[in-house]
Formats: sequence, structure tokens, C-alpha cells
Amino acid sequence: MHALPGAERLAAELAGEPREWARLANDNPPVLHGQRVEFDPAWDALLALGMRERLHRPGSQVERAAKFVALAQVEQGVGCPLSMTHAAHAVFDVPDGWLVGMSMTERQGGSDVRRNTVRAERDGDAWSLHGEKWFCSAPQSDAFLVLAQAPAGLSCFLVERGDGFVIERLKNKLGNRSNASAEIRLEGAPARLVGEEGRGVAAIIEMVVRTRLDCVLGSTALMREAVAQAVHWCSGRVAFGKLLVDQPLMQNVLADLVVEAEAATASSLRLARAFDEREPVARIATAVLKYWVCKRAPAVVAEALECIGGNGYVDDTSDLPRLYRESPLNAIWEGASNVQCLDVLRALRRDPDAAAAFLAELEDRDRPRVERALAAADEAGARRLVETMAVALQASLLDGELAEAFRARERFGAFGTLPPSLPLDRVLRGATFGT
Repeated sequence: MHALPGAERLAAELAGEPREWARLANDNPPVLHGQRVEFDPAWDALLALGMRERLHRPGSQVERAAKFVALAQVEQGVGCPLSMTHAAHAVFDVPDGWLVGMSMTERQGGSDVRRNTVRAERDGDAWSLHGEKWFCSAPQSDAFLVLAQAPAGLSCFLVERGDGFVIERLKNKLGNRSNASAEIRLEGAPARLVGEEGRGVAAIIEMVVRTRLDCVLGSTALMREAVAQAVHWCSGRVAFGKLLVDQPLMQNVLADLVVEAEAATASSLRLARAFDEREPVARIATAVLKYWVCKRAPAVVAEALECIGGNGYVDDTSDLPRLYRESPLNAIWEGASNVQCLDVLRALRRDPDAAAAFLAELEDRDRPRVERALAAADEAGARRLVETMAVALQASLLDGELAEAFRARERFGAFGTLPPSLPLDRVLRGATFGT
């Protein structure tokens, strides 16, 4: 990541005033006034920064990923409209300056979108949508991709904000408070069919896959920011006559956190490169890493918070409470953990080359345990399979002492259980993010 000058420049800028913007945008969440969503000016400034960096437009996925992680370390909320707009380019030609939202979920269906009841009615070449959506992301957007039941089955439609698009209320969420999410009602909203009638999931899936990449990037950003703050705090905090960072047990915890954050960084950027180069491994690796990296984020942030102690639990003195509230989000958005695991099983069944493409990413010492897991794959053990795949991929992507520490972990389920024989001080100093 440090080899990308554009990301380095953006990171330096984000270290200044944008950190205060992030605080203000979360302290003053969006408010619905009639059909207008009002944001704090700090949100507008952060969003403008992301759009200036063209995080909402097509381009190099690796460069964009590095910039997206840098911005998300400061504030995750604006990543939602930037991510969806960027992903929408896979579905239709998005006009420059537009933001694109998405609305698939209904109360009775959740992830089972085929149970959707919003209906699409046709009049000649024109379509209109009727019904309610329980969740609409970024309702302030210019247009939305919406799933609805047409005569031929579930279909994908493009709806512009305006006539027939009614925002009923904004969601009061655990985290991601700077960002607006809404319940909406469609009252004959004019719509345009995207893709083939009856093949709505197929039409929207490319957008979903790209937003899943951004979920991985967002969770990586949360880990990096939390670990950087923990290391920084412990490098200046004296307890029991010695800096915390020099005390063996705390050093073990911090080194373990660094290893986890570095593994997430390496694997998320490798995934971005797979998108850039249209590699066959991208689809299955997206589901694998969406499951594992997003699943690890809350544990990493919680441990980092504990390193700081009581001050890490107080909003007035630390960003960690906001990061912690944010941390479960990416595991839920765009298909929760079980959905990702089932997608992996589905990909393995449908594509005989999927397993081979994934195994080709692994070093020889990491491959056999994945081969054993693949041979025993079934739905009940899908999480075990996907975790095995993810950890093996991350191990194969790390180098030197980081890779040694990653592989040396024992499965105690807690950070700070690295073998004490490892060069923990060098692992800490080798981190790619500053203290």
C-alpha cells in the first residue's frame, strides 16, 4: 500500500481536518425533512473528498482499494454511496456526478430476495414499481437499483429519485450513523428494466460482488486504524515502571493484532488485483474474504480497545467506540456470513475449476489442509471450510517474520497467544502502518 503515491498523498491529507469531519458527521447524523435527507456539512466534505479521488468511478482496483482503505480508516459512512456507485458501473453506464443506491431487501425476505413482493407493472415500454422496501441504502442518491417481481419473475430495475419514490423513515442503526439508510415506499415509481426480465439476481450480482470487495476493504481499514491507535497508545503509556509496548505480554498482544491487520491488508489488496486482472479466482476469493476479514474485524477492534483500557471505551477520549460500533457492519451488508459460505459451496459445485484456481494461490505448505477441507466440504461444515481457505490464503500472501508469526498461531481463540520465541519486537516494527 505504501508503494502507491496517490494513496500516500491522500493518507497524509486525511490525517488532518478530515478526522474532525468524521467526528462531526457521526455526532450529527442525517435527518429526514419531508423527502430531503439533510447531512452535516462534515459529511458533505468527506463525500466530496472521496468523489474527488474518483472512488465512485471505474479505474485501477488496486489504486482505488488503497485509497478506499485510507478514507475508511477515517470514516466508513461515506464509503456506502461511493461503493455502490462504483459497483453500479458493472450494471449500467452511470452518468458522471451521480450517486447510485440499492434496494433489494424486504421485511419478509431478508437475504431471500426471491420472496420479494414489490411488483413491477408494465404499460407498453414503460414500467412502474409498487410496494415497500424495508431497506434502501443511501436514499439521497440520484438513482437506485431495485429488485421487483415482474410477470416473468424477479427482475432488476433502475429507479430515479423523484415521483413515486417515497422515503418513509431513516434507520436508527448501531453504527454507521453518519450514513443514511431508509425504509421506502414505491407508489408507481417510473422504472427502467436492467438486464432480462425474470433474471434480476443475475443482473444485479456483479454490483453485489464489487460491493463485497469494498466490505473486505472497509473491515481491513477498521483493523488497521484500531491496531495503529493501540500501538501508538502503548508506545507512550507507562505502567508499572515500563512502557506498555516493552512489556512481554502486551507486546505479544500487539504483535498478534499487527499480524491480523497485515494479513487482512495483504489479502484485500490481492483480491483487488484479481479484479483488475479479471482472474478466475476473484469470485470465490471474494466470498472467502468477505466472510473471514469481516468476521475478524470486531474481535480486532475490541482487543485494540482493551489495550487502551478505559479511555478506549469513552467517546470523548477515543475513536475506538465508534470503530467498535462500526465493526459488525461489513459482515452483515451484502450477504451475511452464512450467505458467503453458501456462495463458496455453490461456486465449488458450479465451476469445476474454482477449487483449482484457489489452490493455485497457496504455497505448498498451506495447500494440503485446504485440499482436505475441500474433500470434506458440506453445508454444516461450510464455515470451517471457508475459514481454512481464508487463513491459508493469508498465510501464503505474507512474507518473512509476519508469515512466520501468522503460521505459528495456536488456535486458542484469543490474541496474545503467539509463541514467545518469535521476534515480536520486529513484527511490531515491520507493520506497514505508522504509530
